[in-house]
Amino acid sequence: MIRGVRANRKEFNSVTFSDGFNIVLAERTKESTKKDTRNGLGKTTLLNIIHFCLGAKTKRNEGLLVKELEGWTFHLDLLIRNERITVSRSVDDVGSVVVDADANWLDQVIELNPVRKTKQAKLKFGDEARQEKLTIEEWKTLLGWGLYDLPNQENSKYCPTFRSLISYDIRRKQFNDPFEQYQRQPTWNIQVNNAYLLDLSWEHAQKRQFLKDRTRDVNAIQKAIKDGNNLLANMLGTVGELENDRDRLQRLVEKTDADLRQFRVHPQYEQIENEANELTRQIHGLSNQIIQIKRLIDFHDASAENERPADDDRVIEIYEEAKTTFPSRVKKRLDEVKTFHIQITRNRKAYLRSEVNRLQEELNNAKRAQKQLSNERAEQMKILETHGALEEYNKLQQINLERRSTLEAINKQIEQRKRIDTEKSEIKIEQEQLYLDARSDFEERTAIKRARKIFNDNSETLYEAPGDFIVDIDRNSGYKFRVDIKRSGSDGISKMKVLCYDLMRAELWSQREASPRLLIHDSTIFADVDERQIARALELGERKSRECGFQYIVCLNSDKIPWDELSKDLSIKDYVRLTLTDDKPEGSILGIRF
Repeated sequence: MIRGVRANRKEFNSVTFSDGFNIVLAERTKESTKKDTRNGLGKTTLLNIIHFCLGAKTKRNEGLLVKELEGWTFHLDLLIRNERITVSRSVDDVGSVVVDADANWLDQVIELNPVRKTKQAKLKFGDEARQEKLTIEEWKTLLGWGLYDLPNQENSKYCPTFRSLISYDIRRKQFNDPFEQYQRQPTWNIQVNNAYLLDLSWEHAQKRQFLKDRTRDVNAIQKAIKDGNNLLANMLGTVGELENDRDRLQRLVEKTDADLRQFRVHPQYEQIENEANELTRQIHGLSNQIIQIKRLIDFHDASAENERPADDDRVIEIYEEAKTTFPSRVKKRLDEVKTFHIQITRNRKAYLRSEVNRLQEELNNAKRAQKQLSNERAEQMKILETHGALEEYNKLQQINLERRSTLEAINKQIEQRKRIDTEKSEIKIEQEQLYLDARSDFEERTAIKRARKIFNDNSETLYEAPGDFIVDIDRNSGYKFRVDIKRSGSDGISKMKVLCYDLMRAELWSQREASPRLLIHDSTIFADVDERQIARALELGERKSRECGFQYIVCLNSDKIPWDELSKDLSIKDYVRLTLTDDKPEGSILGIRF
């Protein structure tokens, strides 16, 4: 419960709250003008101050952390587990709070459970009271234990937290869905916190979220494999097809390993290879030379065979046929020419025979040279056949490394796909088992039956017809919460669903030792609500808080009070703890305007 809200500035309008029903009233005075409005009087600011002192997150230049409030410190008087404590938080030092409490109780709290021993200096104020400076995290842990019996869940994921739970009991903003306390609230957060508040197994919601995370991770891996532009992404096919590729590649790797083991590198391999190439070039040159020599020999043989002296007798016959008579001296001269030509022919044949002999010797020499070069090349080729170059060895080794890398990638791919398949199967099994466990646990919970009855009674008080509070457990999504009131459809009725749900929770928690015993609604809870339902809601809140022993603080605008609809037994003025007015700055919660 909250006993009071104060500040270190005298202009602040302090407020003291009582057990049961409490009203913070925003009222327009006769002196106020038409431009004045109750929206700036500070009802919401009061709730922000309460949340601020209860460890809410802050942001510079927003909310209370503005230049005009520099130097301000707010104090909140609380009742936690029947112990009166005061917490102070300064806008100049938002990272810590000072807790003023009974020394023995604070020592016991710090020793037992929620907060590790603080390392800050302890300020003594007599034997019965002490101030302890705590970090915000330590303070929230202490509040979680003191108000909701939360265990210390440091570094735990998807757990109910004090800040989430208290935001359901001190609603700054009113939504139409009673199970939400801020926009775009994650489903797991809604499930975990409402399950905890309704005494359901919130651990089931936590485990389900862990399974969702695992499913998301598996899907992300699959998507990366499918969409990724890498070696693994290009390995498509089933596990069986990949195993076939793996076996084929394994055989290639084994063969390459054997080739590498048998590979002998000759240090002069490139030199020998160059020499063999040069010998081949020379052998080809000799082959061309031999062909040319053979052609010359054949030509000379044919020339020698056809070589004959000139036929002088034929010349004489020609002249005789022409009736020409040669003198005797001419005849003698022709005989000499004939003898000369015979000698020339003989000399020509002798030259051709000698030339053929020379060419034949040259041919023999070329053949011997060709044979010698061929033998030398054969020796070089034997070396090249039994040895390899270092470059060739390195290339073969690189090919083997690439094959091994691909083989390793395929093995990883197979292993990964098998692991994904196994993980998916395990997730499905765990999801089904979780559903069965949650269903079985839900059937054994008695608090939910009482919650249904209380909600039905609350809604029937407002609308003369019982509403429905429904909790289902879905096989895929887990807890599903829903409330329904007949005649639903308007925003006003939606907000009354929130009020009925909140009053039901406050009643359920009112008998616990660790309980906030507190419910606060801003004036927006009554926006667009019919006057008769507002009257019934105020009467219901007053009665439930009085009978069940919890504190209900509601902020109201004076013009929203349905005086004519209220029961004569309910005197609103008796429950007003603070009246905020708009005639002067002093009438606002801070006592100043900015």
